[in-house]
Amino acid sequence: MKNLRCSLIAAAMVFASFITVKAQTADEIVNKHIAAIGGMDNWKKITSIKMVGSVNAGGTEFPVTMTRVSGKGSRMEFSINGMNNYQIITKTNGWSYFPIQGQTKPEAIPDEMVKESQDELDVQGPLVDYKAKGNKVTYLGKDDVEGTECFKLKVTYPNGKEETMYIDASNYYHIRTVTKVKANGKEEEVVSNFSNYQKLPEGIVYPMTIETGNGPLAIKSVEINKPIDESVFKPSEVVSDKK
Repeated sequence: MKNLRCSLIAAAMVFASFITVKAQTADEIVNKHIAAIGGMDNWKKITSIKMVGSVNAGGTEFPVTMTRVSGKGSRMEFSINGMNNYQIITKTNGWSYFPIQGQTKPEAIPDEMVKESQDELDVQGPLVDYKAKGNKVTYLGKDDVEGTECFKLKVTYPNGKEETMYIDASNYYHIRTVTKVKANGKEEEVVSNFSNYQKLPEGIVYPMTIETGNGPLAIKSVEINKPIDESVFKPSEVVSDKK
């Protein structure tokens, strides 16, 4: 009986040690990732970001602008054939206006989608100060992304949304995210790839190419902490971004 008790205690200690190592490994990867993209201090200073670029979809290129203010709103807009389209997410509401799909006026986004999209209001990303934000990060081991060895992290947001982030094991850059989203009552996976990292004047390192199923987005300019008229987060067919 004594030997059995000792064996159980030893097994429990090994198990506890394993859990600790897993947690430390996740934090170690997160810390090295943040250091690689400019450091915690630089990222925590960011309160707003505006990106201007273009998407090439099937040989057709059209301009895209993404504007985010931390904790307040996110707006993605693009223009095709002279028609301006947009999607807005705020803490409590959301709207879409896609005349290319036949919409004649802005329409409210369902509450469930607004809830699932709250991470868009985090301009620093889910890994920066993730514990304070209520995010949970779990290390899932290594995986291969098109020939690149990566650390695999699962991020669970306070609202229950999950995504898997792939961190390049050689430079700790974030190169892929697989996000679980609900569409028409079904759960789907959306894959986004990040590349062409460049250092900005503010000291952070940012991906200037983002690829999704809609085609590659080439970011041409990034403005950090510039004044943004919050009227851009209100639904209207024409909204000006005053400086």
